[in-house]
Parts: sequence; C-alpha cells; structure tokens
Amino acid sequence: MIETLKSKLEELLPALDGLSPQDAIALLAKAFEGKIVFSTSFSWEDQAISHMILSRDLPVNIFTLDTGRLFGETYYVWSRTNELYNTRINAFYPNQELIERFVTDKGPNAFYESVENRKGCCYIRKVEPLQRALAGNQLWITGLRAEHSPDRSDLPQLEWDETNQILKFHPLLHWSTDQVRAFINENGIPYNTLHDKGFVSIGCAPCTRAVMPGDDFRAGRWWWEDKTSKECGLHAHS
Repeated sequence: MIETLKSKLEELLPALDGLSPQDAIALLAKAFEGKIVFSTSFSWEDQAISHMILSRDLPVNIFTLDTGRLFGETYYVWSRTNELYNTRINAFYPNQELIERFVTDKGPNAFYESVENRKGCCYIRKVEPLQRALAGNQLWITGLRAEHSPDRSDLPQLEWDETNQILKFHPLLHWSTDQVRAFINENGIPYNTLHDKGFVSIGCAPCTRAVMPGDDFRAGRWWWEDKTSKECGLHAHS
C-alpha cells in the first residue's frame, strides 16, 4: 500500500500543475474518495480551505483536534462553520487516561516548566489524536503556507509524510496572507476574530498570544522557549 501511494504521488504531480487550490482539491477528492481528510484549526487558511470543500460539497472528511484548552473564539468559529455550511466537523480529543495522568503528575500548566513537558503536552493533546484521525486514510490536506516558516520555503505542495505514512497536500502553500484574507472577505467566510487582535497563529489559549506588526509568525506561540524548539510535532518529518 505504501509503495502504491508513493507511486500515486508521481502520477498526480503533473495533473495538479497549474490548477487552482479549489480545482486541485476537487481532483484529489475524486482520486481518494473515502480516504481523504482535512485537518482544521479554524485559522484563516483552514477556513478558506473548508469553504473550498464545503461550498462544492466535495467528499473530504473534515476533522479538528480539540485539545481542551482552546480559545472561546475558536469554538465560536467551529459552531458558526457547522451552521453556515450545514455540516458537522468531526472532533478528536486527547486520550482520557494519558491526559489525566499527565495533569495529575505534572500539573495543569506544566508546559511552562520545560520544553520536555510542553512537547509531552502537545503529544497527548494533538499528536496522538492526529494519528487516530489519520488512520486508514491515504491523503491529508493541510493549511500550511510557506510564509509561516523559513523551513517551508522548499516544501513541495504534494509530499509523502513518512511519519504518518500518508500523502500530504498543501493547497495554499504559496498564498500570501493578503490573498487568504481577501478570499475570506470575498466569500463571507467566518473567521477567528482573534486574528483582528494581533493573533497570527492561534492554538491553545495558554500557549498563544498576540504579536506586534512585523514580528515573526511563531513569536506568539510558546514565547518562553528558544526559537529552535517551537514545533508541536504535527508536521514533523522523520
């Protein structure tokens, strides 16, 4: 199965060349029907992609990772999206036993105390639930953009994710923030109002804050840590 998926990557690259994000998603939805998923955190990018999927009723399963520590504004966008598009976005939660043990042993805010604790919290609240959400699927659509990180400047739009053993597609990889915002406004798409208050990357409430204009994209995430450790593991490559 793995070799078959890898061979599909080579077959799809020329077919995707030159397509708009909407048409590319439609092509992949047909090619991987029943085995294609999109993970949303209700960010600008993810809301734009959700609109591309839901407005055309494409057969893509949309899910989110509810860490239990999200902002109230995030839950509002989730609810509003369900209402507007008459859909039900699937939710994946942390394993109850793992999170109970972690919080009991280390405390509710242990992630501030060390990188090890923070990565342990991220693993329980996001990485392990993601693994369950991706299980049995063949293609994963994400909202990654090259502007988010210098490490993504050479990222291919369609790639093989060795860690999760799945094909991975980034439809908005080469879009600018202005393009994403314009698409949101033109289509009346609900978005997280924290973006209007200086929040660029929105994750768990205790680990996210607003940034100043011109600050690095990741400056509002895990700001108490060294820059080199600022990843949660969702998009790690082995």
